[in-house]
Amino acid sequence: MSGEPTAAPSHAAAPPRAAHQPIWGTGRRKTAVARVRLVPGTGEIRINDRKLDEFFHIEDHRLAVMQPLLAAGAEKHVNVFVNVVGGGITGQSGAVRMGLARALCKWNADCEPKMREGRYLTRDSRKVERKKYGRSGARKRFQFSKR
Repeated sequence: MSGEPTAAPSHAAAPPRAAHQPIWGTGRRKTAVARVRLVPGTGEIRINDRKLDEFFHIEDHRLAVMQPLLAAGAEKHVNVFVNVVGGGITGQSGAVRMGLARALCKWNADCEPKMREGRYLTRDSRKVERKKYGRSGARKRFQFSKR
């Protein structure tokens, strides 16, 4: 010990991300899982190697995917590449939306309040309830006869 005060370790900011390095985000809804990759670009969106319009035919599903990009103002600044598996089209669009919102928050931390306000980062925990034995479904019972 030389008597000199030891400096507290400085917590440096994370090094800037290389321009070519992708940013990943994972989203889930029901049984669908989406892995979203963001790279700087012109606004191209590819889901399972197909364009957004080819993959989601329903306008509501396309809008759900675009909402985080529009909220962050990044629809013309990044290219989005998605692999999504499981579930149906509604679950898949919700999973893509959540994964995209998470990736955008990594890309620019300033847009996290907008994502929280739009509830794009909140996991929808609703799942299909299992069928119970002795019934015809999860809740439905067989017809009751008094006499």
